[in-house]
Parts: sequence; structure tokens; C-alpha cells
Amino acid sequence: MRKISGPAPAEGLRAHSAALRSHAERLRRAAGDLHWQGPRADALRAEVEGLAERCATAAGGFDLAAAQLAGCERS
Repeated sequence: MRKISGPAPAEGLRAHSAALRSHAERLRRAAGDLHWQGPRADALRAEVEGLAERCATAAGGFDLAAAQLAGCERS
């Protein structure tokens, strides 16, 4: 059997999770810093918040998958 070099799969998932959480934070910060006002600005903020929430949800899924995979790797 050939060993694949590089980070363990669980670590890769954790790295993706961290990147997604970082994206979510940046999206929220950018939406909060928006100086534009009015209904279209509110709609944009809501859309950006939705994207940030999707990033955070996906990050949680990656964390869960990494924990499950780490458990399998130890077996």
C-alpha cells in the first residue's frame, strides 16, 4: 500500500473549516462597514449575511466530518 504524503484528511477538513469561518467573518465585517443606505443596501446586507451564514454552516459540517474521520483514523 502506498502512503500519501501531506496533511491527514481530517486536518485538511479542519483547514477548510477555518477558511470558511474566516470568509464568513470577512463577509459580515464588510456588510457592517457598508455606508450605503436604503432598501437596496438593506437587501444587499441581508444577502451577504445569508452567504456568511452558509459559510459558517458549511464550516460546521467540515468540523463534524473531521471529527468523525479522526475517530476512524485512530481505529
